[in-house]
Amino acid sequence: MSDASTETLDQRPAGALGRLQAFIEAEATRRVIIAVIIFNAIVLGLETSPTAMAAAGDVLRLLDQIAVAIFVAELSIKLVVYRLGFFRSAWNVFDFVIVGISLMPVTDGMTVLRALRVLRALRLVSAVPKMRVVIQALLEAVPGMSSVLALLCLVFYIAAVMATKLFGGDFPAWFGTIGESAYSLFQIMTLESWSMGIVRPVMEVHPFAWAFFVPFILIVTFAVLNLFIAIIVNSMHDAAAEDAEQHQAEQDEIIRKLAMQVDRIEAKVTALADRDRP
Repeated sequence: MSDASTETLDQRPAGALGRLQAFIEAEATRRVIIAVIIFNAIVLGLETSPTAMAAAGDVLRLLDQIAVAIFVAELSIKLVVYRLGFFRSAWNVFDFVIVGISLMPVTDGMTVLRALRVLRALRLVSAVPKMRVVIQALLEAVPGMSSVLALLCLVFYIAAVMATKLFGGDFPAWFGTIGESAYSLFQIMTLESWSMGIVRPVMEVHPFAWAFFVPFILIVTFAVLNLFIAIIVNSMHDAAAEDAEQHQAEQDEIIRKLAMQVDRIEAKVTALADRDRP
């Protein structure tokens, strides 16, 4: 998800459009938008409190509307500056959809849309470059994670079938069907009350049940899930390296263009000096 809105010095339009682009791309503007996103997220959280709404409900609603107006103004400026190029950036499209949801009319029966307003806090992801790197790394890790997920599903299916046949008769609430077994095994995988909550009661009836549950935990919790973490960490490292290389390339390009402009200015000054010589 690259940001297609950033343009080089020579590509920036002149006049009012250029000033608009310089304003919307300025670091100060980005920081103000981040502050508004965080402030708006706090306001949306306060709107869930009956006490806060009773004390300052009108003020909170007004602050929320002001934040939405700022977001709309930001996107409007970007649309004016970049035109159709605005939609070439996945992050711009993401912001457009999030803000568009906020503008949809909310009636008493549309509680889902009212709840979706908090999605505006996700704009923090597109506004902070470091968060973009994390999301990019997660997306790039999906192909590798799909193989691990397929392996995990296979192990879960085999274990669920075995658990249903072994323990379903005595513990139908936990292992009566493949679905119930899969859910119980998922709880065991997370290590949430797995011993006293499930395994030890099963071992009171089946003393050797540990021979099934312990290998399952070792394989799924400590092996397969760590593969997920390894893939994500590797993708984040690659994404960070790629982002650093891209940033360096952009800096080198800016320096090269500035050097060319300096050379042209020096050439013009030299030509003027030669012309004025007697």
